[in-house]
Amino acid sequence: MIPIQNTKTLLMVPPELKDNGDFTTNSYVDTLGWDHLRVIFITGFTDITIGSTAEGTAPLIEECDTTDGTYTDITSAALADSIAATEDNSLFCIDVDLHGCKRYVEVQKPHSGDGDTGAYLCIIGILSRGETAPNTAAEAGFTEWIKA
Repeated sequence: MIPIQNTKTLLMVPPELKDNGDFTTNSYVDTLGWDHLRVIFITGFTDITIGSTAEGTAPLIEECDTTDGTYTDITSAALADSIAATEDNSLFCIDVDLHGCKRYVEVQKPHSGDGDTGAYLCIIGILSRGETAPNTAAEAGFTEWIKA
């Protein structure tokens, strides 16, 4: 068994450049059958702060019982502060123990402030400690999965 092959990877926010507003796509994660979620924020070039709902708010993870219901913050599932305009080409991570969490999880509205260029951001989620291991590319969250 190779542990990394027993995970599911999801694109929560595809790579995007945003200047002054919410990032266009923010997908929820269905955590059914999984015990842990790692959310990785990946920045490219940025000349402005990135937050949740506003550039001054630390990015955070929220949960809901349904896909389109009212999401609430998961306690302690937030970065220490906003992603600064000087934190280009960086990785930020929030690990969430899903025991006691609701089924659907998302990043609270990723938002870019108003800069000259804006901010490049991508967010991926990695589910682990699943009830069953994925056997196909689709089950693992990939379009193609090569095991060499």
